[in-house]
Amino acid sequence: MLNDEKNIDNQEDTSKDVSENLDTSANEEKVIGFDDELTEEVISFDDSPATPVVETTETVTVETTVTEPVAVEATETIHEEESTTKTLETLIEDQSAILQTPHDDFDWEGTDDDQTDYSPEEYKTLATEYADNLTALAESQIVEGSVREINGRDVIIDFNYKADGILSVSEFRDQPDLAPGDSVFVYVESLEDKRGQLSLSRRKAKILRAWESLVESHNEGTIVKGTVVSKTKGGLIVDCGGLETFLPGSQIDIRPIIDYDAYVGKTMEFKVVKINEAIKNAVVSHKALIESDLAEQRDKIVATLERGQVLEGVVKNITDFGAFMDLGGVDGLLYITDISWGRIKHPSEVLELNQKLNVVVLDFNEDKKRISLSLKQLLPHPWEVLDEKITEGSVVKGKVVNIEDYGAFLEVIPGVEGLVHVSEVTWSNQPVNAKEYFTLGESYDAKVVTIDREEKKMSLSIKQLSDDPWNVIEEKFAEGTKHVGLVKNLTPYGVFVELDEGIGGMIHISDLSWLKRYSHPSEFTKVGQNIDVQVLEIDKENRKLSLGHKQLEENPWDTFENVFPVGSFHEGTLVRRDEKGAIVQLPYGLEAFAPLKHVKKENGAMAEVNDVLTFKVLEFNRDDKRILVSHTRYLDAIKREAGEIVEETKRKEKKVTRKFVEKQNSKTEITTLGEIEGFGDLKKQLEGQAAKAKLEAEEKKSEEE
Repeated sequence: MLNDEKNIDNQEDTSKDVSENLDTSANEEKVIGFDDELTEEVISFDDSPATPVVETTETVTVETTVTEPVAVEATETIHEEESTTKTLETLIEDQSAILQTPHDDFDWEGTDDDQTDYSPEEYKTLATEYADNLTALAESQIVEGSVREINGRDVIIDFNYKADGILSVSEFRDQPDLAPGDSVFVYVESLEDKRGQLSLSRRKAKILRAWESLVESHNEGTIVKGTVVSKTKGGLIVDCGGLETFLPGSQIDIRPIIDYDAYVGKTMEFKVVKINEAIKNAVVSHKALIESDLAEQRDKIVATLERGQVLEGVVKNITDFGAFMDLGGVDGLLYITDISWGRIKHPSEVLELNQKLNVVVLDFNEDKKRISLSLKQLLPHPWEVLDEKITEGSVVKGKVVNIEDYGAFLEVIPGVEGLVHVSEVTWSNQPVNAKEYFTLGESYDAKVVTIDREEKKMSLSIKQLSDDPWNVIEEKFAEGTKHVGLVKNLTPYGVFVELDEGIGGMIHISDLSWLKRYSHPSEFTKVGQNIDVQVLEIDKENRKLSLGHKQLEENPWDTFENVFPVGSFHEGTLVRRDEKGAIVQLPYGLEAFAPLKHVKKENGAMAEVNDVLTFKVLEFNRDDKRILVSHTRYLDAIKREAGEIVEETKRKEKKVTRKFVEKQNSKTEITTLGEIEGFGDLKKQLEGQAAKAKLEAEEKKSEEE
């Protein structure tokens, strides 16, 4: 069949050449008048079945060249008008002689279309066999064919169909070694296009086959191969059999990947983890394959694990709490406390990323696939190699590696630590704040108090490096002696004073001043200041000193008892007032207390801070050093005294009046108006005397105060 098509094509090419030659001759010499009409006439001059095939004369007007003698002969025939010797049939015969094809030897007139060498049954059988041998093609399907021929631009593919397929060579750019006989898959877009040929696409076939392969791989969990073609946001683009898929950055490897460009161009194996049928999109993962392999390796390793087993691993990751080790497919945790016998702040002080180490398996959980590792277990315990010379009473030097509220731990050698309790820091009975006294990283000398090698415990003491000063306390700080101390601490109830190294005492808040009452010692002194003290009492057994500050001066309360007797009046200033009463500052810096109801003014208003008023002493307690005063009692006293003066004046007035009446009654003379007026003057005189007496009483009282 293909040979027949080639013969037809050759015949068409020959016809084209003749037609082009005729056209060329007509243009040059203008002698042959072939036109479309003549051509049609020549092609259809005989309607009988024996006439030549129509297709061979379709392209008579196409411009090609023919041999020059033919053109000249035709030209001469026309110019000489030898129509009798050269008829139209002769011209066609000449043309047919030029267009030599295999069909020209066939006896067309002797052929009967109704005659056949086969019987109807044989013809039907042969037709059926012919149809069965042909491949059945359908549109929108993928078929397999064989490369029959490759020419300059096309690839001819044989499908065992009644017509071959033609594809452009550009569709096989990914197969530079394509050769005849190779098998290829193509997609049938149409059984017949506008040119009557098969319409095929290898690209669509590749995409559809690739998608089917991805779906199958996803459903069955098989592995696919692909090539990373480019980098995109969040990952890579992978070509899997002609179909682009997405590889997220988190699915490239089990370790975080920073440089995506390093993977572009690489061919790798992947697992299809997600597909989207609607948009024909797929997500692949290389990490899933690695994890799958690691899972198998992990199961094998865990199955052979034993406690105490030594394995080689690589530091995979370092965190604050330890390091993760890759043991060849399975991860193990090397906790920070298992890295070194000594204390370390961070694993990076000892370990580095990708460092190879031998580690010991401490424990493992087969269900959770967790493995606990240790590095220090490969070394002997420091307590086992501790110098035998270190015994109780020995002096050692250690670095502070940990500080707690109850003391500090000194590292004598890496892995061997001793505790310095807060009570062993100083001979003073004053509490010590370990976090303020010690500093991490600093070294201290200490004396070994106890040591237990089996329990791996050691207690140390700093204060025992010096003699106990309390052994000679009576000699250096006898009772009644005066000293200057340093304020070390303040509490609501007193002041802690250090007199010497390891010697200190407390001043009670009531022993700070004879006169003033403090609500807190911070009102009197500050930490770090020097203060004069007197030793009041020594408690050697409990290591306590009782100190005083006010005892440095004489007790003024012996004198104040005569200055502020009960019932006396004194001017004072309100310095503080609360819901219970007010504190009044009296002369000589003495403070007194006035209940709230005793600080009301004459107008009934409550006295305010900084008001200066006169108070009456209601109580004076020398032992408790307490004075109780009242302003209202003073007002009452003033009123009472003023009333007594008025009464005295009235008594005197009555007495004078009575004498005057008696004198007048002794007279027999009738009282005149002038005498009555004289009596009125006498009354005014008596009232003036009473007012004068009242004023003198107030002045006298003020002088007494």
